[in-house]
Amino acid sequence: MTYTSFGEFVRILRIKHHEVMGDMAKMLEVKIPFLSAVENGRKNVPADWIDKIANHYGLTIKEKDELQKAVDESRTQYKIAIKDSGINQRRAAMQFARSFDELDDDTAIKILKLLKDKEDRNN
Repeated sequence: MTYTSFGEFVRILRIKHHEVMGDMAKMLEVKIPFLSAVENGRKNVPADWIDKIANHYGLTIKEKDELQKAVDESRTQYKIAIKDSGINQRRAAMQFARSFDELDDDTAIKILKLLKDKEDRNN
């Protein structure tokens, strides 16, 4: 069975706290099959789970950041709202979506660096 980064993170939490999947499902107010689907990447992690998990297990800021990273890495789908975007942003979004499946690691790294540099300039 393959687990996502999120699945691995929460399995370790449960083991450390001597809990089983049913305990976590109850805390998250979901059924076990749904939690399993999220851990295995068949469903995205619901937005409210990060705070619920962090509060329940008393995660430190660093651990909560690690949880957020695991959630981000485990997402199976992203939606981009382009309603208020200009024509060039819309074109960039569409080109990226069309090209995504053929994107190689080198190009992905260049895009990440470009976006990180822009973020750093804006901060």
